[in-house]
Amino acid sequence: MNATPEDQRALLDLADLDRRIARAQHAAKNPPQAARVIELTAQRQEQLRELTELSGVRDDRAAELSRIESDVVLAEQRRARDADRLQTVTSPKDAVALEQEIAALGQRLSALEDMQLEAMGAVEDAEASVATQQALIDATTSEGADLSRHAKEHIAQSTAEAEQLGRDRAAVAAQIPDALVSDYDRRAVRIFPAAALLRAGTCEGCRMVLSGTDLTEIRRQPADALVSCPECGGILVRTEESGL
Repeated sequence: MNATPEDQRALLDLADLDRRIARAQHAAKNPPQAARVIELTAQRQEQLRELTELSGVRDDRAAELSRIESDVVLAEQRRARDADRLQTVTSPKDAVALEQEIAALGQRLSALEDMQLEAMGAVEDAEASVATQQALIDATTSEGADLSRHAKEHIAQSTAEAEQLGRDRAAVAAQIPDALVSDYDRRAVRIFPAAALLRAGTCEGCRMVLSGTDLTEIRRQPADALVSCPECGGILVRTEESGL
């Protein structure tokens, strides 16, 4: 295929736009926040698991405190009832029995009150642990939400950039003969970039330094001949910088 040197140089603009489009599309699919968002998602799941465990401990301790408080109420009611009965009992034997039971209930209440204080402290500690864990989850959630918002903004910006570059590419391609663009696009399926400058005897697409034999063969080609890199197969665009 033949193409004017000007049209061949226009392929370099097309290749540059394709590189920029590829970068923008890659950026849209891989926002820089993605890795951290994934990390935070896993972190939050673990934090939620720990919160479930801590909530279970808190609920168990609250249930134990409720049980002790019920025992305290029952003991106090029983002691009050025995005290009332003691006021009306006439039998000395019954009076002694009631006094002994009241004393035992007093000791029981004292022990229960100590247990109650200890259980209240345990509940407070458990609630503090739950609150601390919830704060960690809230912080993780907040960071994740911020990063997700920034990621969406990044994706939108990169997508818009890719679309604009696509329009720029279409405008450039419209100025190049269709046959040449078709040849370029066919190569671009397997070669990236599909066109590159031959600078100082080096293909700037694959960075291969051409041999003397290859350069001699290229020199023999007319200016409008389409030449290819012997290594990558991309179109080599010749200019005064090519070292020919």
